Amino acid sequence: MIQKLLVTSADKIDKLEVSGLPRRRAYRVASSLLNSFRYAWAGVVYAFQTQRNFRIHTAMGLSAIALSGLLKLPAVEVAVIVLTIGLVMGLELVNTALEAVVDLTVGQEYHELARIAKDCAAGAVLLSAIAAVGVAVALIVPPLVDPIVGTLL
Repeated sequence: MIQKLLVTSADKIDKLEVSGLPRRRAYRVASSLLNSFRYAWAGVVYAFQTQRNFRIHTAMGLSAIALSGLLKLPAVEVAVIVLTIGLVMGLELVNTALEAVVDLTVGQEYHELARIAKDCAAGAVLLSAIAAVGVAVALIVPPLVDPIVGTLL
């Protein structure tokens, strides 16, 4: 899809033309890289404040990182854990964004396609969280269990 930017002044983007249909800006365009990071961080803060599951993922992720440090896991294993945490939390943010857009689009009306979109996004988070548990079982549980089993034998 070819996108053309229509500039009304030298430094301000006023319209975005997609497939020949002009669209107004939805909210705001970042005027600098720093503002881009501020907007992104605002999304993270919003998810943390409003989404119970995002707070749960945050707590579990911080616990996994703390355990990785306490167990002195190798750097590669810590990297796998951090990437897994990032995947789960990133998908939770995408899920939150998709739910907001679907709700904006359909309002108070029920639509089967809206349900499917929301369920699939939630399913993506669920599958990534299950994979994260698998990573934890593979990388964190053995160093926790080995000393206990060693003292019992």
